[in-house]
Amino acid sequence: MFDINEIAQRIAILTPPVLMAVTVHELAHGWAAWKMGDPTAKDAGRLTLNPIKHLDFVGTLVFFITRTIGWAKPVPVNPAYFKNPRRDMIWVALAGPASNIILAVISAFLLRATLGPLGLWESSASYLLKPLLFMAYASIQINLGLAVFNLIPIPPLDGSKALMGLLPRKLAMRYAALEQYGFILILLLVFTGATGAIIIPVIDFLNRILIGHII
Repeated sequence: MFDINEIAQRIAILTPPVLMAVTVHELAHGWAAWKMGDPTAKDAGRLTLNPIKHLDFVGTLVFFITRTIGWAKPVPVNPAYFKNPRRDMIWVALAGPASNIILAVISAFLLRATLGPLGLWESSASYLLKPLLFMAYASIQINLGLAVFNLIPIPPLDGSKALMGLLPRKLAMRYAALEQYGFILILLLVFTGATGAIIIPVIDFLNRILIGHII
């Protein structure tokens, strides 16, 4: 039987970090493209911290189900504006995962800085701050998951776009053609647990670096 209170608490804790993670991820893509000379995302109103502009329903739902894997609505990018399209696209692709790593590091710093003076969970102040502490912890997991997941080289994930910039041009074009099957492949890997088996060990490793065993 479902515990409505528990579900409501979980949604309340997960929603802010999920919205922040996907919003900053897509904003980073658009900002990097804009700095490389492409105004497409800016003209489309995607250089914004308004999460509604970036949310993808299925990707957000997957976030809430898995708490580590998900995606947002891709920011439009036109490499024709770039001086060096193949090289510049690598930086645009990596900007999203990099922004999530930065958010994870900031969240880990806040978590450590707060838990240290509080003596973990023992003080009365800790009781009042528990929702924020759990939110910071969730932010670490979500941002690490989003970063690592998007670095998987399956089109149209960010890792595939970075890899296309490194491959020989003809091979990159053949690789890009796989994008029409990419979404189906991603869903298949997610719901069979294969993707989790790939990225969870990486997330666990990064977790040990950022926060160790403080929770």
